[in-house]
Amino acid sequence: MRIPLVLFIILWNSGGAKAQYQMNMEEHDAKPYYFGITLAGNNSNFKLFHDDIFLKQDSIVVAEPLKTFGFNLGLLGNVRLSEFFDLRLNPQLLFASKNLFYKENYPYRETTKNIESILISFPIQIKFKSDRIGNMRVYTIAGLKYDYDLASNARARRAEELVKIRAGDYGYELGAGFEFYFPSFIFSPEFKISNGLGNVHVKDPNLRYSNVIDKLQSRMLVFSIHLEG
Repeated sequence: MRIPLVLFIILWNSGGAKAQYQMNMEEHDAKPYYFGITLAGNNSNFKLFHDDIFLKQDSIVVAEPLKTFGFNLGLLGNVRLSEFFDLRLNPQLLFASKNLFYKENYPYRETTKNIESILISFPIQIKFKSDRIGNMRVYTIAGLKYDYDLASNARARRAEELVKIRAGDYGYELGAGFEFYFPSFIFSPEFKISNGLGNVHVKDPNLRYSNVIDKLQSRMLVFSIHLEG
């Protein structure tokens, strides 16, 4: 009699758990489109390629990028393409700083060039999503982006101590995230790589901190929180 009683208790508890479980926003999967907002933090830097002159001179002995932190604010639009694929637009305003560190011999000193950026980013992405597992789903994204730097110093006149940066850049994005369904919204943490493919360095042989650099390409790691409805 003890074994049937134990089985009865287990079956009763599992049945009660199923009765209490609720699928949130079941109708959401059939929506043709929906919108949201994005809050994010970024870790950005440059990928630096030295110019040949760097090896021929002995004044600047170190020129390397530094990683810094910033934040993003954005909007999100999602269009359903099929059961597993969506088209996603995620325009953002990014506040970032990609700094450069220099070490000089004559006179000996260490210098950091702070390159502040206020970027308007226009990414377009394809989203591949898994089957829904209760109130959770996993997804990956891949896409292209165009960035425009509102704080670009490419046209600065008194630039003897500057490293000039172009306003426009383009690149790619790859990432993955989770969707957690609540009764009235979706909470989506996401991690992505957002890298530039263009050379944003405005080369000028007359600028001492610039002439040791051949190319600069942007690199960014982004952790985002999307709130979608």
